[in-house]
Amino acid sequence: MTHDGGRTFREAWIAGVNKHYHGQPKPGYIASWEDTPDWERDAAAAVYDQIRAFVAATGGATSKLTRDQKGRVVALCWIGQIFKHFPDPKLSYVADWHDLPDWQKATDADIFEHIEQSV
Repeated sequence: MTHDGGRTFREAWIAGVNKHYHGQPKPGYIASWEDTPDWERDAAAAVYDQIRAFVAATGGATSKLTRDQKGRVVALCWIGQIFKHFPDPKLSYVADWHDLPDWQKATDADIFEHIEQSV
């Protein structure tokens, strides 16, 4: 698996955290690609590939989705990766969309749109 898309995903995540998170984010939220754990790099690359494929499969019609819909796609793909990498994750790691903080919803939508614009 190439990690180029994963790096793009991570950069979009960090940009979103810096834009939407109120206060000082946890260091892990804004850790550089080089300081990101291997499982998280793999997960970022997988979600990038999923979003890219989704946008391509719709012929760009994802532009008609709402920001909430776009963010939900990212969140669900990420939850799938959490379950892949952790047999019994903490509930906060697999929280449903309506339970996520607003900053994370906005960040997930930003990630989708960043990937969408690159397709």
